Amino acid sequence: MDLLLVEDKDSFRRLLSQALAGSVWQVTAVADPMEALRALEAQPFHVLVTDLRLPGMSGLELIRRARRLHPSLRVVMMSAFGEPKDIVDAMRLGADDFLPKPFDLDAFLALLDRLRALVGAPPPDPAEPWVAHSPAMQALEASLRQAAAAQLPVVFRGERGSGRERCARRLHALRHPAAPYLSLPAATLGPDGPELSTLQLLEGGSLFLGGLEHLTIAAAGPLARAMDSAAGQRVAWMGSVDADSPLAPAIAQRLGSLELCVPPLRGRREDLLALTRLLLEQAARREGRPSPWLERGAERQLLAHDWPGNVRELEVLVGRTLLFSESHAIRSFPDLGLGLAAPLCLPWPEPGSLEGMLKAVGHAAEAQLMQRALTEASGDLPRAAESLHLTVRTLAQRLRDHAIPLEDGARKVP
Repeated sequence: MDLLLVEDKDSFRRLLSQALAGSVWQVTAVADPMEALRALEAQPFHVLVTDLRLPGMSGLELIRRARRLHPSLRVVMMSAFGEPKDIVDAMRLGADDFLPKPFDLDAFLALLDRLRALVGAPPPDPAEPWVAHSPAMQALEASLRQAAAAQLPVVFRGERGSGRERCARRLHALRHPAAPYLSLPAATLGPDGPELSTLQLLEGGSLFLGGLEHLTIAAAGPLARAMDSAAGQRVAWMGSVDADSPLAPAIAQRLGSLELCVPPLRGRREDLLALTRLLLEQAARREGRPSPWLERGAERQLLAHDWPGNVRELEVLVGRTLLFSESHAIRSFPDLGLGLAAPLCLPWPEPGSLEGMLKAVGHAAEAQLMQRALTEASGDLPRAAESLHLTVRTLAQRLRDHAIPLEDGARKVP
């Protein structure tokens, strides 16, 4: 992992660099904040460690500019002169911690270990919208809050596209929102189960295994042993399974101690319009345009539909409708229930060489093609992989590379 160290005192910069030598961190150490910004423009870093007082620019201004370049950058501020206001300002700008100088090197290394876990398995946004107006979702919310008080493994049962992984993220946020969180498709687990390094990374956090109905018999035993291991017992386990699919006996004994049912969208119609408005707002924000409002006719269409594809179907419909709508109001959904595929619409690449622009367009096209395959397979990863003539692991890795969700297609709302 790549770490950018910004410290103007040569001796202390060398001390910290030497402490990290031979570790998982690839350190770039600089004394000048402008040089740090040039490094950030040239490549992404996972963690920035910076002093507060620097020549020509404060550490606070460096954090502000650095996070503008890389919003997911993890930051540690250090200083021998930090006032409470400086600490508050640093946290407000996105710093993860503040180290008063002098500090113990072991504490510094322990802090970096925690940040490494958050980089490798970032926690969900605790402000992610959660719509629970319907009686079914209010009952689920009550169950989630009860489950959050314990560390029992939880399985979410429900139809594909209903938001099972969203419920897992909700439970994680209720339990320990700042801890690491990782989602893995059960079909990608090999014969050795989850890697020990993955479990160590997730210590104190959560591991969600989506699509447990796809777990092979060969992988069930190693997964059970991983859950029983010392590292596995320091992880909160969650998973999802289709409504009528059985769990492998070895997994049911360990992961099935608490099962929560996620209602289908047709069973929570009181949430439908609120969900639609949220999805419209999110899609419009991504396109940099005002969010249109729903007229009565469009609302009646939504409420009359059966939603066999659940929230995923709603998200696809909203995105497709917004793509072809130039009005400030959506009066109807002409293709609701017709299953019409949206055209392949690719963003213009940054100007450059033809070869570079073609590569960027191909990258964007790959993402859309995989998303469509995943949608047409109703979120069934093995079926989507088969349709694309890929192995499940290859498809899962490519989806991760594009930040495409692997379990439930709608990540923003349940």
